[in-house]
Amino acid sequence: MSARDVSKRSMACVGAKDREGWLDLFADDGIVEDPIGPSMFDPDGRGHRGRDAIGRFFDSAIAPNQRIEFDITASYECASEVANVGTIITTLSDGTQVRVSGVFVYKVNGQGKLESLRAYWEQDKVEFLS
Repeated sequence: MSARDVSKRSMACVGAKDREGWLDLFADDGIVEDPIGPSMFDPDGRGHRGRDAIGRFFDSAIAPNQRIEFDITASYECASEVANVGTIITTLSDGTQVRVSGVFVYKVNGQGKLESLRAYWEQDKVEFLS
């Protein structure tokens, strides 16, 4: 499966809050860096590596929200990676909407499993819409 196809499946699983489906997209030693570096989701900035850590990321950063929508405006696929440019609008549990714009890079291994999901977005540019 191509990196672009896997990225689309990843976004669909996140939108549907399909935890197991999302985790099944990752290689055993896969890593999520969303965003890259220290953040409220990853204070040490080392990323979430392996199924258990990625599952904890899902539980804390994805599951509590009412809704997560992706608007990808451009996508560039090269070899085993795809860089998707766009925005993510998250409706938090209290109804507040948050928009993050950035570049979201997915890399797959030879078996079509995600080796990495790396999100490039600037924390000081997060927009609160409501």
